[in-house]
Amino acid sequence: MQQRNSFKFSKAGLLSVLILALFWSFSANAHRGAKNEVDTCRFSVGSEVIHFSAYTPDTTGGQGFCHVIPDIGMTHLVFDYEGKNLRNTTVEFEVTKDPDDTRVYYQAPEKIRKGSVDAQVDFTKFGAGTYLAHVTIMYKGEKLDSHLPFAVGMDPDEGSLPYKIIIPIVLVIITLIVVSVMTKKRESGSDDEGME
Repeated sequence: MQQRNSFKFSKAGLLSVLILALFWSFSANAHRGAKNEVDTCRFSVGSEVIHFSAYTPDTTGGQGFCHVIPDIGMTHLVFDYEGKNLRNTTVEFEVTKDPDDTRVYYQAPEKIRKGSVDAQVDFTKFGAGTYLAHVTIMYKGEKLDSHLPFAVGMDPDEGSLPYKIIIPIVLVIITLIVVSVMTKKRESGSDDEGME
């Protein structure tokens, strides 16, 4: 009888480890990784997909960024079409600074046949802060618009700091709940057997 109870507890422990492993794997790199990996630098405009990358060659060389660009300076904001359909469509690009919507870059609507736009912006003129990339396409007579927020002049880990704190806390809480439930089931099973 003692073996059966310890087996139930080891199931709870195993379940806790599996839950931790599952959530831990979600915090892996999310920028142009493995084939099935989520790429948070991709965004859709209608049915088309565009990949966004930012480079500050003077300070970080060829290292690409997406949601947080650590340095303020001349930056290449690169929008790559992931399909060929956008090459036959009129596309408009704009970058604005929040919260006052100051325009820092504008590419008038045109067909860009090479499939890539390299918007060069000197962020020293606009300063650190949050920005919004706007992409608008004209598709079958209708305007489709999409936005991608990003920050400039911040440490890349700064934006993910809350997740680095919140996720482990949530995982610990889930693990404690699972262990508590399994322990209560084990105890109620022991009580039921003791009554017989």
